Formats: sequence, structure tokens, C-alpha cells
Amino acid sequence: MVSFPPCKINLGLNILRKRSDGYHDIETCFYPVPFTDILEVIPSSEFSFTLSGNAVPGNVEDNLCVKAYRLMQAVYSLPPAKIHLHKIIPTGAGLGGGSSDAAWTLRLLNDVFDLKLSKETLKEYASRLGSDCAFFIDDGPMMGTGRGEILTPVKIDLKGKYLALVKPEVHVSTAQAYEGVRPAEPKNRIANILTKQVAEWRGLLENDFERTVGEKLPVIRSIKEKLYEAGAEYASMTGSGSAVYGIFSKKPQFEIGGRVQTVVML
Repeated sequence: MVSFPPCKINLGLNILRKRSDGYHDIETCFYPVPFTDILEVIPSSEFSFTLSGNAVPGNVEDNLCVKAYRLMQAVYSLPPAKIHLHKIIPTGAGLGGGSSDAAWTLRLLNDVFDLKLSKETLKEYASRLGSDCAFFIDDGPMMGTGRGEILTPVKIDLKGKYLALVKPEVHVSTAQAYEGVRPAEPKNRIANILTKQVAEWRGLLENDFERTVGEKLPVIRSIKEKLYEAGAEYASMTGSGSAVYGIFSKKPQFEIGGRVQTVVML
């Protein structure tokens, strides 16, 4: 069975407070984007995981697809499976590609082996794999709170808009992004800002990571400025970076040399 795990962007990201478990409480809107990897899961006589496309750092057993299989294997005594991932979504971008691959591995295992698990059960397993993995069990925009695993549907529709994604040749780890962040309650709640027109988000809808990452990597700010110059209604870094996106009412024509970039219709 073949699927196409999508990525996501964050529409705003507020870091509210440090938790006693070492994590942070956040507030964000996860929005799915039809820029995808390709994932196949089929029954097999022995387990295997293969990878093509973009390189993914780390050992095979550390890949989130493998971790998803191992989790389900331990709970449900799954037979062996062959998993192949063709990686298109860039890593270290804040696009959630690895989390999406993990969630969709759970979804495919549920279908291939007829486990008949509910979405809520799949979300519980997904949350064990990563803070934003549970988002990819559903297929619509969600407000994420807690570590990002507490999800609430939100009414926002960007259909017909164009999304330009630009990934500079730099990698940002989540640990690096949190360095220098000062948690605080926001002046404007994200859900309230999202009720406004996209063109009104500028100056209101912020990503707290953008301040610290932008100071270390000026290229982030440069790309954002170029997206606005190209006519973006709104532009922001997504997640902990380093990808930057712009939302356009018309298909944009722009060149940002030396960067991985794509344009999709939402």
C-alpha cells in the first residue's frame, strides 16, 4: 500500500512556558501542505526498511518509520513488513516531514494488517513518537497546545492560495532553536488572529523561534523579506526552521538563488 505523507507549516508559534518535564508548552496552528514524501508498506517474509531520495541522517533503527513499526510490533505482534520511504520533504526544515512519515506508517500498518484502530488510538501511539506526530493522523488544520500533541480543530481555509516554500542550505535543530527563547504569554492569541484576512496577519502572527534563529542565521530574515517583495500576503519561518514560507493570492514568480524551493496550491 502506497501513501503520500504531507508536510505542514505553522501559522504562528508561541512558546508559553517551561514545563517541569523539561519540555515547553506552546500554542500554534498546524496547517497541512500538499508537498509530500512517498511511503510504501507491504507484508513481507522479513522486516526491511529502505530509503531513496533525499538523504536522512541517523541509523536505520532511529528512523521514525522504523520506530513506528517497532512500537506497533511490540503491542500487536505484527508480522514482518517491508517499508520503503522516498524522501522529498527536506529535513531540518520545520516542515514535520519525519513526523508525518511516522504517523502515516502507523496509518498504513493499521490498514495493511487490518488492526481496526480508531484515530484516537493512533494519535495516542503517534504522540509517543514525537510532539507533532499526532497532527498527521488527521487531515485538517489543528490548533496545537501542550507540547503540540493536544489538538483542537480550527476553522481556517487557505484553499486557492499559493504557498511558496524556501529551504536555505542550513539545518536548525530544535535544541538550537530553543536557545535564547524567553517563554511568555502572547498579546494576541493565534486563534483570534487567524479569523482576520491573511494580509492582516503581518505584524500580528509571529513565530517565537524566528527571533532567535533569525539572529543566528540572517538568511532566514533575508528570505522572508524577498517573499514579501515578491508579493506575499504573509511570510514566516515554520516551526523551528529553517524553511520559510510565503502565502500568495496569485502564483508567484520569483527567484531566490541557491535555495531549495517549491510552490504548491493549498
